[in-house]
Amino acid sequence: MWQVLTTGKARKQKDKLPKSMRDVLYLLEKDLTAGGPELTGWPHFGKIVGKKDVYHCHLNKGKPRYVAIWKVTDREIRLIEVRYVGTHENADYGRID
Repeated sequence: MWQVLTTGKARKQKDKLPKSMRDVLYLLEKDLTAGGPELTGWPHFGKIVGKKDVYHCHLNKGKPRYVAIWKVTDREIRLIEVRYVGTHENADYGRID
């Protein structure tokens, strides 16, 4: 079992999401807790190229497209931080570390 935390910035972003996307994010967090960071069953799941232990997936199929980005901060104690939730257009993958 993994512990999933949400950064302060991501928490504020989450509060701005439509309710349906908050519900999907809740399910994602449950899956991260149970299965760890590599959730291959989620749409467009992938590792962020050039970043260590940073992953993302899409939360929906329509427009605007919403994404979540998370990072493994400690594999030994099984700790994951959700770093960004919001539109794909506003996601700055280069700034996530």
